[in-house]
Amino acid sequence: MFKEFSTRYVAFAFGTWWVLWTAVVWYIITFYGVSWQQALVDASINMALLALTSIAVLNTIKFYRPTRGNLLYLRLWSLLHALFISAVHGWLIAEIYSYQIEVVRFVELSSPIRYVFNLVMIGISTTAIVIYHYVKDEREHELRKDAAEQLAKETELIKLRQQLQPHFLFNSLNSISALAGSKPEQARKMIQQLSDFLRGTLRKEEQQLTTLRDELHHLQLYLDIEKVRFGHRLETAIQCGAELEALELPPLILQPIVENAIKFGLYDTTDAVLIELTAQLAQKELIVQVKNPFDAVTAAPRKGTGFGLNAVSRRLYLLYGRTDLLKTHTEGNLFITTIHIPQP
Repeated sequence: MFKEFSTRYVAFAFGTWWVLWTAVVWYIITFYGVSWQQALVDASINMALLALTSIAVLNTIKFYRPTRGNLLYLRLWSLLHALFISAVHGWLIAEIYSYQIEVVRFVELSSPIRYVFNLVMIGISTTAIVIYHYVKDEREHELRKDAAEQLAKETELIKLRQQLQPHFLFNSLNSISALAGSKPEQARKMIQQLSDFLRGTLRKEEQQLTTLRDELHHLQLYLDIEKVRFGHRLETAIQCGAELEALELPPLILQPIVENAIKFGLYDTTDAVLIELTAQLAQKELIVQVKNPFDAVTAAPRKGTGFGLNAVSRRLYLLYGRTDLLKTHTEGNLFITTIHIPQP
């Protein structure tokens, strides 16, 4: 639609330009005592020839862009076309008025001025057309560049999401294998939960944004699987007001953060561990905070160097163009991960 509008605009501007110059030339010729009828014929023929030359230039430059090396040829081309137009114009006027002496004499006297005028008009038209195509080429180049960058960004986002799943899937399958012999009911339950989780993941792959409600529902599927793996050792607490559930965030953004919290909260201890998730809205940003305990003796405080948090940080940068949307810090024996999601 934009292209069609642009073409119509250019055609309208092109036609208006030559109509206005026809009126100007007609007025100038009548100023020298020529009848308005003859002046109108004279001006119309001259402007029509110039317009046709401009159309020829326009069609030529569609396929051939002048460069600095061949500007000399372009100038020579303009000189010859101005001479050609002046000659054709004089011949047509003489033919129309049957070579009347007054008309022929007027054409001869005005030829030098007419030639300079035609040369200037061809130069202006050619320059305008070259600039138009240059701007158009630059615009198309920028659009192609933006499309390529968007495609690369989407490809990287897909790659990041896909890289987060395999190790979780392997751990779940190992747990199912371990439960299959001793606790077959729990194994079947975990298979169903894993199926629901993966089905939800596939549905979210094509989404750019999802609601906090859907994201927390998907996160709960993940936590149900992990609770089968770790049993009573894993406790979770999610605090989210109902008024926040419609807020938007990237899909599958919370699961790797919680997975990171479980990994570094449970792996260094045999005690029960509480993973806390809280959500709030402040300054038009959805702020989600995940807390997990860690043992300062057996585990050095993490600074977000794990792949999961790095992947989340990278995704947030690709989506929002900011590097300050994921932060980590410690408070006593708690490791806290905070993400900020800008809201419309």
